[in-house]
Amino acid sequence: MRSFTAALALLALVSLGLGAVVFAARWLSVESEPLMAAPFTGGFLPAEHAMSRFHLRWYTIAMLFLAFDMEMIMMYPFTLVITSMGPSSVVEMFTFLAVLLAGVAYAWREGALRWT
Repeated sequence: MRSFTAALALLALVSLGLGAVVFAARWLSVESEPLMAAPFTGGFLPAEHAMSRFHLRWYTIAMLFLAFDMEMIMMYPFTLVITSMGPSSVVEMFTFLAVLLAGVAYAWREGALRWT
């Protein structure tokens, strides 16, 4: 009898959670009418839908930015411990930079940075 009550309580908890998710999804949903979903444009008619997608080139540039942002995050602690780590850490950092540079060279060669 005790396991039955635990199973019933678990079922009630899961049902309550699913109900909360459904309620939140309906409450936070995007309006389907164009004027309600349009961005604020100061009285002008919108040129495109507010939820339009970006061109694929922007994602490539964003990935390159993230790669070099991670480079800076990795290089800052390196500058703090370079003297205690020795010359092997310098080789490791230049290897890391070479891998990133190879990625940029590949993107450049494939034309990912060309805007025409």
